[in-house]
Amino acid sequence: MKSDPDPLFDRSPRAVAGLYLLCGAACVVAIDVAIGAISGSAVPFSPARIAGGLALVGASSLFVYAAVRHHSRRAAAAREELETSNQQLQVLSRVFRHNVRNDLNVVQGYADLLERRLDDERSRECLATIRETTEDMVEISEKLRVIEDASPGPVEDRVDLTTVVREAVEGLDDERTDAEVSLDLPEHAWIRADESVSYPVREVFENAIAHNHDPGRRVRARVETSGTTTRLEVDDNGPGIPEDERAVLRAEEETPLSHASSIGLWLVKWMCELQGGTVRFDATDDGTTVMLRFRSAERSPDG
Repeated sequence: MKSDPDPLFDRSPRAVAGLYLLCGAACVVAIDVAIGAISGSAVPFSPARIAGGLALVGASSLFVYAAVRHHSRRAAAAREELETSNQQLQVLSRVFRHNVRNDLNVVQGYADLLERRLDDERSRECLATIRETTEDMVEISEKLRVIEDASPGPVEDRVDLTTVVREAVEGLDDERTDAEVSLDLPEHAWIRADESVSYPVREVFENAIAHNHDPGRRVRARVETSGTTTRLEVDDNGPGIPEDERAVLRAEEETPLSHASSIGLWLVKWMCELQGGTVRFDATDDGTTVMLRFRSAERSPDG
């Protein structure tokens, strides 16, 4: 059973300093009595030593009060700023997912109308670009929804990673099925996760195929369990994730000069970490290996 630290850290600075003062005074008296007993003194305690000790504890309690008050104010300001930032992000995400998506649906509708009226090849190519761009934006809105709906609490559910991987491969788009996909999976691989773990797993397979335009593109995946950890490795022979994008994920920060080109990589990272797992990207000239690690579960939910 885990202890809840909130009752301690939510106390006022005056209460913390008072508690420190009481404990300190009790320790001063107890130590002085112990010293008197060890030294064999006829008097069980020394009023001078106790007075000096109490003075030191009293002075230090003022320092404790000032320090706790300072950090409490900083924590309150940081909490307020975080709540404001979270509210802004939620509003922006909701606006993007609803308003922008509705506008994109309008653009797609007009694109369908134009397609019936255009007869030259160049115009059709431009229209195809418009359609592809709007579809990409709609896909991003769906990924934002997945991230927004994810639960940040501890995950104690169990899912079979073998089943999740098979369903991810079966769900690949038809235009991506020309890739060679090979699987090395155990019969079952139960992990501590909920159903949302399917999103990062599917994203890994889709990225491995979508960013590889080689006619001989291939993807190999295997699941292994070692002790308390179950690992999914997905290898591809594509161009690999650029080092600057991997550096962004390692630093967990985007800047105007350093940013990831797709929200998909962030989705993989965030969603795995919400499940208590970790992600690692290794890229070479021969392709990319993505490793997802999860906590193993000893038995199935029905077992």
